[in-house]
Amino acid sequence: MFTGIVEEAGVIEKITPTKKSIELTVRAGVCGRGLKIGASVAVNGCCLTAVKISVLGKAKLIQFDLLQESWQRTNFQFAKVGSLVNLERSLRVDGELGGHFVTGHVDGLGKIIKWERVGKDHVLDISAPSEVMRYVVHKGSITVDGISLTVAAVAKKSFRIWIIPHTFAATALRERKVGAAMNLEADLLGKYVEKFLSARRTNVTSLPCGCNLVLPDC
Repeated sequence: MFTGIVEEAGVIEKITPTKKSIELTVRAGVCGRGLKIGASVAVNGCCLTAVKISVLGKAKLIQFDLLQESWQRTNFQFAKVGSLVNLERSLRVDGELGGHFVTGHVDGLGKIIKWERVGKDHVLDISAPSEVMRYVVHKGSITVDGISLTVAAVAKKSFRIWIIPHTFAATALRERKVGAAMNLEADLLGKYVEKFLSARRTNVTSLPCGCNLVLPDC
């Protein structure tokens, strides 16, 4: 479990395809401190497991193994050596929930269709697939490349968010451009609400009088 509060922008050091997986090696500073093999790290919002950790000066090199499915379903497929990636260590039980509940399971890929500076801030419009847009609500939360952000406006096939200077400087957003693919994770609460409401609808039975009776769950 994560919060969407990015701790740092790491750098991809190596991408090595193997027969069973793709090895992704990321250079990290803050997120490498105290990290152990087997720990979870959100990399661009995708929950990955650290399988190897080595020292490089004051930084750490963290290796992750990705299955082909994970590679193809995320924007890692467009990653290059030297690219920035957003990093966040998993949430501690006694940690601060500064963003919202983030699982690290990417729901779909979005695409930047507008990326402009307005005053000191930036406005970012992202087109998204229907399986993500169904959960996007005005002033609700959404995770974009691992960043917990607030939805400022919603269109039929896209949404808008505003980026403050700190978020722009502290994350990989500073190197993103129009057309870039973004990992999206919809708010977990919206998914549960939809599931509960769907279950209630399946328990509705029509009576001879034309009225509907909601049957209690067993």
